[in-house]
Amino acid sequence: MKLWGGRFESGPSELFERFSGSLDFDRRLVFADVKGSQAFARALARAGILTPEERDKLVAAFAQIGEEAKQSGYFLGADDEDVHTFVIRQLHEKVGDLASKIHTGRSRNEQVSLDTRLYLRTSSDTLLEAIADLLDGLLALANKYPQAVIPGYTHLRRAQAVLWPHYLLAYFEMFARDFERLQQARARINVLPLGSGALAGSGFAFDREAIAEDLEFAAITANSMDVSADRDFALDFLYACSTVMLHLSRLAEDWILYSSEEFDWLSLGDSVTSGSSLMPQKKNPDSLELIRGKCGRVFGALTSLFVTMKGLPMTYNRDMQEDKEPLFEAFDQTLGSLQMARAVADSVTLKPAIPQAAAEAGWLVATDLAEELARRGTPFHRAHQIVGKLVLESVNSGKKPGDWTPESLAQFAPEFSPDMARLLAPQEGMKTRELPGGTGPAAVVSALAHAAERLRQMRLSLEQG
Repeated sequence: MKLWGGRFESGPSELFERFSGSLDFDRRLVFADVKGSQAFARALARAGILTPEERDKLVAAFAQIGEEAKQSGYFLGADDEDVHTFVIRQLHEKVGDLASKIHTGRSRNEQVSLDTRLYLRTSSDTLLEAIADLLDGLLALANKYPQAVIPGYTHLRRAQAVLWPHYLLAYFEMFARDFERLQQARARINVLPLGSGALAGSGFAFDREAIAEDLEFAAITANSMDVSADRDFALDFLYACSTVMLHLSRLAEDWILYSSEEFDWLSLGDSVTSGSSLMPQKKNPDSLELIRGKCGRVFGALTSLFVTMKGLPMTYNRDMQEDKEPLFEAFDQTLGSLQMARAVADSVTLKPAIPQAAAEAGWLVATDLAEELARRGTPFHRAHQIVGKLVLESVNSGKKPGDWTPESLAQFAPEFSPDMARLLAPQEGMKTRELPGGTGPAAVVSALAHAAERLRQMRLSLEQG
């Protein structure tokens, strides 16, 4: 069954039908298509094109199609052009010629836009829930080891000591921005395109605001040509997914390193690791490696649609059919990766003594000493040089910070006083970093409480819709 014809003397070739068909992937839009078509039937009734009885018959038939579509094998054997023609064929089988009225004043261009927006709106809500779940897991892991000290790194070299919760709160901020970014994408998705026709607007007096209210859209689109040409909302969704995956990939890389024998700070649970078919001793971080690997698939989805849309003339072009598979792929991989990351976070066991020893063995306190000198009047450049020489002397003689006594420190340079030796312990230097956003113990306690409240607000926003 075709939704077009008349001006053609013959039908499309079998090759073209195979090449252009999309039912094998866009059938995922069936529930969105049903929901949108039910709303459009109600709009047709308000416009006087359908009687109340016809409207109710169509709405009930669409509901039946939606229920049947939940059954496995529903699409088996179907050779329709796309999900829209499939649904219309199913509708014809249920209500006969009445089905032909459903496309009055509706173009497939706006129908596709509507279905995609409905699908992405639901997908966004699902991903937002998954991000919130991961944030919850990160906060739980932070609170499990509130006093643990670990090295912070720059250039993958030990830099300054930080608290374990402070480190996890850095990822909390990343994923909190992802939550916000996805909410913003959802807001641009949540705009009703129906009433735009193919490109010039509908010739029927539909109440677009009423349709928007029916489908719980926040607004209606402003330009019918833009509707036909627009996939910005899809790109926004793909970009939001890509940044989520970017952050997940960085977290995965960290934990792959930190759980290795060389670092050995943390261990991953058996439920998220695997072994080797040859080497009995292996416990591999496959869950994290897969998250890192799937990042490329989501980035590819974004790039795919970007390239597809580049240079397309106004308004709709069949190229835009190629937006569906990248969207489905990105959603699937992002959701799976978020869920896996939460499971990994739940499984993590930190070994606090090991990162604590690493923080104490390296000269992570050097900045603390230099800043203390500066607070007591030594120009910072001079303070930097003094501490640098202290580090060089220590490296050459095999001394750790804890090997210096108050007396030997004061003897090394006149700018040092014996009481500064307290800063040779990483925990002491942290106490100078109590500015909001710092790793000072009180600042971190406050940040954890604030993060928990922000997460509560995120959950509340999801409940309110």
